[in-house]
Amino acid sequence: MVYNKVEICGVNTSRLKVLSEDRKKELLRIINNGSPEEKEKARDEMINGNLKLVLSVIQKFSGRGENPDDLFQVGCIGLMKAIDHFNPELDVKFSTYGVPMIIGEVRRHLRDYSPMRVSRSIKDTAYRAMQAKEKIISESGHEPSVSEIAKAIDSSCENVVIALESIVEPISIYEPVYSDGSDTVYVMDTLGDSSDDKRWLNNLVLRDAVENLSEREKNILTMRYLKGKTQTEVAQEIGISQAQVSRLEKNAMLRLRKEVGE
Repeated sequence: MVYNKVEICGVNTSRLKVLSEDRKKELLRIINNGSPEEKEKARDEMINGNLKLVLSVIQKFSGRGENPDDLFQVGCIGLMKAIDHFNPELDVKFSTYGVPMIIGEVRRHLRDYSPMRVSRSIKDTAYRAMQAKEKIISESGHEPSVSEIAKAIDSSCENVVIALESIVEPISIYEPVYSDGSDTVYVMDTLGDSSDDKRWLNNLVLRDAVENLSEREKNILTMRYLKGKTQTEVAQEIGISQAQVSRLEKNAMLRLRKEVGE
């Protein structure tokens, strides 16, 4: 079924209403402060007036083999949750709040009803890891590394990576990851065999560990190991002594080895 055709779930999409921002604000105020009868009437109008928003969101999930009617219904659940939890006193458009809620509801549906089953223990690890990540961000203001998350939930880096990857939506091997206009690279072109599994996990952990290095340390490692420069050349380029370059490089490498568990 094509999304821009007339009906989804028996709804004639060509006749869907679109509410003005002022009307949305008025309806949301009634939903929060009106009488029970007024609230119910305003909520119905708010839902019907935002069905096109749901339609626009579920188009992002086309091509996954999912029934569009099912996605539309799930998106409507997300819309209703957004309406019930939105604070009209905030200086934010309803769509700014509603779209992530609708997307989240659709993603939960796809994850929970995916044909690829994930064990309960891995899901539990993933949810604890996400909670730990949010807590670290709120308390420290920085994005935690895999090792920080692993330490917070008393798990290994490998288990955290596997758990978090397990709840990411699967993508088609035919999905393009790069195109220069004439040549396209697809996901299947980047896949290795089963012997690459450990290397793949280590690369994820290493990439995360590199992000925690200082800009100077990243710069030194880039020049040394990607550009092939000597410590003396690096020292001349960034304006410090060769001994300082050696010390910074050594400390950075020790931290990276510690992060990946070597």
